[in-house]
Amino acid sequence: MNDLERLSFTEEIRRVMARYVRYADYQRWQDLAGLFTPTGTFTPHKPDGSVWLHMSGREEIAATIGGTAGPGDVYIHHLFSDEINVESANSASGIFTMEDKIYRAERDTKESAVIPEEFAFTKMEGYGHYQGEFVKIDGAWYIAKLTQSRLRLDVTY
Repeated sequence: MNDLERLSFTEEIRRVMARYVRYADYQRWQDLAGLFTPTGTFTPHKPDGSVWLHMSGREEIAATIGGTAGPGDVYIHHLFSDEINVESANSASGIFTMEDKIYRAERDTKESAVIPEEFAFTKMEGYGHYQGEFVKIDGAWYIAKLTQSRLRLDVTY
């Protein structure tokens, strides 16, 4: 692979991650899950390094991430610097510095009862990194594995 192909692949992967954060911000959970391979995984961690959740497959990713969202919630995600390593024409890995914020709209008691307690916060601000493995299938890049590590997580209940 030449330098131009490597740069092109790098930019395509950046665009996949840019769509990921945009789809999250607009709560487009099916579109977000569609960025993963059919068997892709997403594993966010808590600041202490323990696994917060582990999701496998597009359906579980969409249902789990979207399952805590409510009308009026505001999601804000940012990606900053990235380190992308294109290993071949069909595989790459990357680390992306990230920040995410979630502001929950007020919920009535019935609505709040269906949200797991650890997601029943009113405000969350997180900082850390996404580590991803990417594969190219039929000319398009997909996320095969995404892990989120946290340096800090501020939650208000």
